[in-house]
Amino acid sequence: MNQGLKKVMASAGMAFASMFVAGAALAEEAAAAAAPVPVLDSGSTAWMLTSTVLVLMMTIPGLALFYGGMVRKKNILATMMQSFAITALVSVLWVLVGYSLAFAEGTPYVGGLGKALLAGVEVASLTGVIPETVFIVFQMTFAIITPALITGAFADRMKFSSMLVFMGLWVLVVYAPVCHWVWGGGFLGKDGVLDYAGGTVVHINAGIAGLVAAVVLGPRKGFGTDNLAPANLSLAIIGASLLWVGWFGFNAGSAAAADGRAGMAMLVTQVAAAAATLGWIFAEWILRKKPSVLGAISGAVAGLVAITPASGFVGVGGALIIGAVAGVVCFWGATGLKHALKYDDSLDAFGVHGIGGIVGAILTGVFAVEAIGGTPGLLEGNAGQVLTQLYGIVATIVWSAVASFILLKVIDLVIGLRVTPDEEREGLDLSLHGESIH
Repeated sequence: MNQGLKKVMASAGMAFASMFVAGAALAEEAAAAAAPVPVLDSGSTAWMLTSTVLVLMMTIPGLALFYGGMVRKKNILATMMQSFAITALVSVLWVLVGYSLAFAEGTPYVGGLGKALLAGVEVASLTGVIPETVFIVFQMTFAIITPALITGAFADRMKFSSMLVFMGLWVLVVYAPVCHWVWGGGFLGKDGVLDYAGGTVVHINAGIAGLVAAVVLGPRKGFGTDNLAPANLSLAIIGASLLWVGWFGFNAGSAAAADGRAGMAMLVTQVAAAAATLGWIFAEWILRKKPSVLGAISGAVAGLVAITPASGFVGVGGALIIGAVAGVVCFWGATGLKHALKYDDSLDAFGVHGIGGIVGAILTGVFAVEAIGGTPGLLEGNAGQVLTQLYGIVATIVWSAVASFILLKVIDLVIGLRVTPDEEREGLDLSLHGESIH
């Protein structure tokens, strides 16, 4: 009798256990079915394809023309060549290992090698609602323009070979980790630093590296005595115009979707660029009695830089103030500060991108609107966001400055950084590339 009872109880227990396991499995399946499955959105994909082309256009031909028009005639081709060569170099490095270091799972400080050579990326792979392939190329264009911006700080005096080595190493050692910190799941993003489209990742990062490079290389021959005025401002105007138009891909594209937030990012980008242009023009008009073309285009870029971290977080009122402040402060940075400290930032890479990026990153913490980006700023009662922004700025400055300095010093020790005095006097077009503009 006891044996029979035991068998019945054992059978009942097993049946109950089977029912429990089956029920748990069904619950898991139901939960999985209820969770939203990412589905490709053709409208967002079309916008991101367009944005990617716009951002690439910012470097070639935009930045190439902008920087090329601001140097002396004997260095125009060499300056434009730097942007073109960096585009090719970074494109290859990005698919080899750069994308993985920035966006693969890793530590809080750098991504792993899980996506080296784009391992696991397939036609059907998605990032959000767009193909991962599109996201890879979109981010590649950011990785391209960031080191290209640095070249403005040392224009007219770095060896082409040294420039290639420095930029290749810099993208992997400096850019990719900072990108991971902010956008790839790293510590700055998790700590709440707001950077919608690259205030820290792109502009502060490049501006600080440019300042370090300008100081390490030393000033151009004739700095402070010779006429180093731009040779062809018409090229620079065309370049700045392409930068302005391309910036809509930069900022509105950073939504990675065609939605209301992308539309707001586009609107505030236009407003800030316009306000900064006017801010620089009027500051120069008051202090120097004449508003210059170079000042107008520099002001526009300053406004675009400053609104970059804020573009997905602020409204139109914040954009107006950010732009106006950036125009005036960057005018001071490119004139008063540079002359007071006597560093030769040839094309104001630090004065516009470094200082503009810092201004924009701080003011993002002031004007952030919770209804737009999900995080309130100082004006909505969240004073701590300004401190968080400062924390992100300092972290970026320290890493960019230290790592850039070490890279430059090692390269200088191994192959040398600077062209010879004779090559510099002759011009880099002929001495480095055997070509010239007649």
